[in-house]
Amino acid sequence: MSGTQYIAAIDLDERSVVRHSPQVDHERRVAVFDLLESNVFDPADTPPGPYHLKLSIEDNRLVFDVRDSASVSLSQFNLPIGLFRRIVKDYFMICDSYFEAIKKLGPSQIEAIDMGRRGLHNEGADLLKERLAEKVAIDGPTARRLFTLVCVLHIRS
Repeated sequence: MSGTQYIAAIDLDERSVVRHSPQVDHERRVAVFDLLESNVFDPADTPPGPYHLKLSIEDNRLVFDVRDSASVSLSQFNLPIGLFRRIVKDYFMICDSYFEAIKKLGPSQIEAIDMGRRGLHNEGADLLKERLAEKVAIDGPTARRLFTLVCVLHIRS
């Protein structure tokens, strides 16, 4: 992380989080851990960080509530959750296929499914980064980790 433009803490709205499966819970924990280890997060027109980010879904909108280390709100922006509905649905479908494949298919078949899974994940991360571009600068790895969290929140919506 460079300077102060990063997320130091992240909270997911627990009202939005559903326990989907052990695999999804694991992916959520890994995404949060990796995000806090290394990220680039530079909100427009906001004092220097580090930042505390609260993610939630309200009224079919993905809400990014950016706060300072004392939890004082600095900015809030949102995106329509519908932007991600198709990608998230396809992503979870291929993840289910991947977890089933691990149990009974060979390595080359698992690898093919995993490539598709990573492709959808990248598509979602790219869409998130593109739609947030005017609101906050993020790098590719940060977008990927945030997209994982969007997927977790999206389960309930």
